[in-house]
Amino acid sequence: MDISRRNLINATAAGAAAGALTTAPAPARAAPLTSTLGRDATQYGVRPNSPDDQTRALQRAINESSNAQVPLALPPGIYRTGALKLPNGARLIGVHGATVLQFTGGSSLVGSDGASSIALTGLTLDGSGIKLPNRRGLVHFQNGLDVRVQDCDIVGSGGNGIWFETIAGEVSGNTIRKTASTAFTSFDALGLLVAQNTIQDASDNGIEILRHTIGDDGTIVVNNRIDDIKAGPGGSGQHGNAINAFRAGNVIVSGNRIRNCDYSAVRGNSASNIQITGNSVSNVREVALYSEFAFEGAVIANNTVDICAVGVSVANFNEGGRIVTVHGNVIRNMLPKRPIGTAPDDDAGIGIVVEADAAVTGNVIENAPSFGIMAGWGRYLRDVTITGNVVRNAFVGIGVSVVSGAGTALVSNNLISGSRGSAIVGLDHAKTVTADLGKEGTSRFAQIALGLNAVR
Repeated sequence: MDISRRNLINATAAGAAAGALTTAPAPARAAPLTSTLGRDATQYGVRPNSPDDQTRALQRAINESSNAQVPLALPPGIYRTGALKLPNGARLIGVHGATVLQFTGGSSLVGSDGASSIALTGLTLDGSGIKLPNRRGLVHFQNGLDVRVQDCDIVGSGGNGIWFETIAGEVSGNTIRKTASTAFTSFDALGLLVAQNTIQDASDNGIEILRHTIGDDGTIVVNNRIDDIKAGPGGSGQHGNAINAFRAGNVIVSGNRIRNCDYSAVRGNSASNIQITGNSVSNVREVALYSEFAFEGAVIANNTVDICAVGVSVANFNEGGRIVTVHGNVIRNMLPKRPIGTAPDDDAGIGIVVEADAAVTGNVIENAPSFGIMAGWGRYLRDVTITGNVVRNAFVGIGVSVVSGAGTALVSNNLISGSRGSAIVGLDHAKTVTADLGKEGTSRFAQIALGLNAVR
């Protein structure tokens, strides 16, 4: 018999096939919940869908799984519970859309103070509209590192949705809905990423990045979707904003989709070195993109804004606000008035407003009932360039302060089309005090260095 290498391989394969036909395969078994996610909470007497309060059993399960340094898995169901405290290393994992912690009362639903390496994943946290104390969140963490809230649905908080104070970590992929106050608040962050969240129907602000005193913060707020933000407490701009950075330096706000806010899409107040880039904004009823008060350094670039009272405002040189580049933005359809609650003489219907140490370049502005671009407020004007912009269908294309004590603005290489009033004028605050300098081609004012502009 000729036994070659090929014959041997073929014979072996045939034998294996025959064995497969004669041996019944073992039935496939799903891996138990405990082996894939951690310890099953039902092992500790936690009962999903029970009408009874589960606070004591849940707290025991959290403590024991954390001591064992393993996650706690919560099977699908509704768990009625009061306040739960998370120790170091606590990790709660649910089935997205199916595991519901339903709040029955207390200062917060889930929280910690001084704990680190904490994670909430795949949970629905239902606040049931129960009122929370002031400065509390339904999810409330203080003084911790590596704190993560991911892929959760946080709904119906009677206060803030998530409150972080002195926290390093990440809030990502969550939906935060129907919040009585602000959806997400951070004070004094230690290194924070806020990304790819959906925030809907908040009655104060959408995202707040705050500090008790002016200083470096560095929070990154990217790729969030924020809709329907109301100024529930009223005020003149403290509330009703999609994203609000206050005293927080080096914050990045980029790639967010923002729609339907009572006040601003992004408001930086005393927030130095803020970057507001690549955001899509529509239907905000005050200043869309704001950098104000005591800041040094801002980049506002490559945003699209459709429907607002003012597109971009970089203001308060009187309080030290200075240094900005406003570049490559598309801003259109300005409203003629700001919301009730702002000062009655506050300007509206303006594309871009700047005051000091500013470059305004390469923007496209359309349909401004007042000014396409406005530089300076009284004597508060210094070192502004307005170059390479397209201004269409503004009442006045470009206005520059020419009062005594105002600094210089260079206005050159802009295209101004369809101005119903004037193309380029000198201003005393909001009042026009010159003829149309765009038509004359000369400024006659030391404050306006007038170059070549195309006026149609």
